[in-house]
Amino acid sequence: MDILSLYQLFRRYPSVQTDTRKLQQGDLYFALKGANFNGNQFALQALEKGAAYAIVDEAMAMPHPQIILVEDVLSTLQALALYHRQQLGIPVIAITGSNGKTTTKELVHAVLSSHFKTYTTKGNLNNHIGVPLTLLSIQPDAEIAVVEMGANHQKEIESYCSYTEPTHGIITNCGKAHLEGFGGIEGVRKGKGELYDFLRSNNGTVFLFDDYDYLQQMSAGIPHVIRYGTANGLVQGQVAISEPFLEVSITEGLSTNLVKTQLVGSYNLPNVLCALTVGKHLQVPEEKMIAAIEQYTPSNSRSQLVERGTNKIILDAYNANPSSVKLAIENFAKLAADHKIILLGGMMELGEESVAEHQTITDLIAQHSWDQVVLVGGDFSKVSHQFTYLQNSLEAKAWLQQLSPENSYLLIKGSRSMQMEKILES
Repeated sequence: MDILSLYQLFRRYPSVQTDTRKLQQGDLYFALKGANFNGNQFALQALEKGAAYAIVDEAMAMPHPQIILVEDVLSTLQALALYHRQQLGIPVIAITGSNGKTTTKELVHAVLSSHFKTYTTKGNLNNHIGVPLTLLSIQPDAEIAVVEMGANHQKEIESYCSYTEPTHGIITNCGKAHLEGFGGIEGVRKGKGELYDFLRSNNGTVFLFDDYDYLQQMSAGIPHVIRYGTANGLVQGQVAISEPFLEVSITEGLSTNLVKTQLVGSYNLPNVLCALTVGKHLQVPEEKMIAAIEQYTPSNSRSQLVERGTNKIILDAYNANPSSVKLAIENFAKLAADHKIILLGGMMELGEESVAEHQTITDLIAQHSWDQVVLVGGDFSKVSHQFTYLQNSLEAKAWLQQLSPENSYLLIKGSRSMQMEKILES
């Protein structure tokens, strides 16, 4: 079946699913396969559960009228996403970066959806499967879309751009994340810069944080650059307060002087300025933008402030890399509190730099005064430090329950695989 014929089928059944456990009546089931699973084996089950059709790339023993055989299910899914995107004819804003891309995506979506019919990436569906699924979830009433792109190696962002065809782009930053796959910080910049490469070649627009010299260098030759920052740009601002919630003093671009967020950490300043700049450029009324930013509440263990009894907990356990951990520790050190406790999980995908980067973080922690510091798993076991070391988050949970702190501030952070949020599970 060619893409045009498949797209006509998609128009009749405009809901795509790759997981039979989440299947709804009338879905199109795409039988993806990977190293540890083969969706082709569940094609008949998908039909029994109500799927309209199943798209497979392994021939069935017996032909079935609701089973469509293609050469490769994943590439077919991506090709269908591209075809759908080309029918939409709307602006698409792509967001990538080492840190803050999901928060930025959520803030940009909040601002734009206050004025436009806006679709965006759900949760963290930002990979080679999630990006096409995001595109295919965009309905005909869309006026704009915001698509998050994650990557851990070069040529990944390039591939996403090939079927997302973004008109606008944001690189939040290029930090020490996924060093193993990218091959160092220069590899990170090259990989993330693939978004800029696409926009440069396709008359695109970039929203750029002017404070980062390397982003200015990377964006050379892009026809349209909209800047934001602390001292230059369409919207400019500074940290007014971050105790614990960030308040932004607007110094240029808006009539509003102060934006009060529910985000923890001064490191969220660029994310807020970015969302305001996107909104202003696209002519979202200022009062709608401000309300959207101030009403946005983080979730999913990202810069959340959780209160348990007399304790306040900064839960930022969705991801961790040397850049984001450094910012989190420095922000936590500035908080005015009598009692502060750190529970920090290991950082993953750092390759041969891993032990050195973990040592750098423990050295940074040692420069400040804390009531307690607990290092959990990963390469923290291989570095020199004077802190408590535990193997996993369950041990850390037991340690915290035994300590039973009162009137304390806690920072809980770690890579996704460390599951540091389990420390707070009852």
